[in-house]
Amino acid sequence: MITAGIVGGTGYTGVELLRLLAAHPEVRLEVITSRGNAGTRVDELFPNLRGVLDLSFTEPDAGRLGACDVVFFATPNGTCMAMAPELIERGCRVIDLGADFRLRDLAVFSEWYGMPHSCPELAAESVYGLPEMHREAIRDARLVANPGCYPTAVQLGFLPLVESGLVDIEHLIADAKSGASGAGRQPKQHTLLCEAAENFHAYGAAGHRHLPEIRQGLAEAAGREVGLTFVPHLVPMIRGIHATLYARLRDPAADLQGLYEERYAAEPFVDVLPPGSQPETRSVRGGNMVRIAVHRPQGGDMALVLAVEDNLVKGAAGQAVQNMNLMFGLDETAGLKHVAVLP
Repeated sequence: MITAGIVGGTGYTGVELLRLLAAHPEVRLEVITSRGNAGTRVDELFPNLRGVLDLSFTEPDAGRLGACDVVFFATPNGTCMAMAPELIERGCRVIDLGADFRLRDLAVFSEWYGMPHSCPELAAESVYGLPEMHREAIRDARLVANPGCYPTAVQLGFLPLVESGLVDIEHLIADAKSGASGAGRQPKQHTLLCEAAENFHAYGAAGHRHLPEIRQGLAEAAGREVGLTFVPHLVPMIRGIHATLYARLRDPAADLQGLYEERYAAEPFVDVLPPGSQPETRSVRGGNMVRIAVHRPQGGDMALVLAVEDNLVKGAAGQAVQNMNLMFGLDETAGLKHVAVLP
């Protein structure tokens, strides 16, 4: 049985981790930390876990956390890199759901996240936790950087096209929409009911911090730098991401459906839909699946890819559990086989 701890268990990503790990057949949750809610029972804050999890929040303690086999960080950026070195030294493996270890160029990290990186030695050995690209490296990793929610959908949507060299990688376009839970649980004016309901708007059009992460992954797949325009949008729903991706084909006669089906045939959490399909965010709500459909509108030279995921599951907590399964030699789908909730 794997023992697990969670640092920062009170946000939306934290409660998704609690929900998934509490039902995992090979995991025992030992520690859940929260400075602001120390001493409070978990099921007082999250009543859906009543009768499921008999734990209370505690102050972060390196001794207790370091005794776990794995620790998840569902914390603001900057927290994991401050604590990870000691935990790893104690023999614990770490999965960071924040951005501390996602970017290999630490100058780029500082530029986009507004802070210096405090442990470049761990950043150099961390593995980017997108299993569909780095499965074997994840298995041996001491530290995994869980991808962001938008980067997961956008990279998986573009990956077959970029890897194959079938498209112009200088002019990729990602038009992505997310539910309000992607902004986190802390109150923000733009996610208040009266602000977000009956409203739909873009943000970060001048540059979003997930942009360098997506570019990094696609550049690795392409073998050279890519040009990408990425614009996220907030839609009035709680959870879900829909990414509409555009790329100009070098070979308009290419079999796009066959390309996607072959690339993801062995992937347990990528579902390539039949030709002509339109994936819906409700089809992945609460599940760890990414559903993808590929089109060539009017038979032209433009590839159009539609990708949907639950931003809190495959875009965060579910992918973290998937990474944990790989790190400990478990069935990759363990604890993640539940069906999405519909309606």
